[in-house]
Amino acid sequence: MSNIHSFARRLLATDAGWGTLALRLPVGIIFAAHGAQKLFGWFGGYGLEGTGQWMASIGLAPGYLMALLAGAAEFLGGFALIAGLLVRPAAATLALAMVIAIFSVHIDKGLFVANNGYEFALALLAITVALVFSGAGRASLDRVLSHRPA
Repeated sequence: MSNIHSFARRLLATDAGWGTLALRLPVGIIFAAHGAQKLFGWFGGYGLEGTGQWMASIGLAPGYLMALLAGAAEFLGGFALIAGLLVRPAAATLALAMVIAIFSVHIDKGLFVANNGYEFALALLAITVALVFSGAGRASLDRVLSHRPA
């Protein structure tokens, strides 16, 4: 049991300050909202069926499963960033989702978002990678949980 506690402490540990909160909150909101579009059709999204059909049409098959995985990663990962809970694994998952988005959807359209390019996904990728390395920071559940005695 000691190894599990040790692993959990290392996973949750963070020496980062308050600055990560400025990254986690807006990016968490963005990801949670995008996930809700994919999963539930909220905020003008197409839901699982529509998103799944679109994903299949660009070669991400099976489309429904890919929509479910992407939507769940974004929705749950976004809330994890907001709460500051399991930020490193959530951020790593979201970073992977952004790499997939960049190379499967945006790369051939150039940099600029006005042309459906990859600049926004690249910014989200940079933030999530930074959070993988920094951890959640001072204002987080990860910090609270990592400082509890075993």
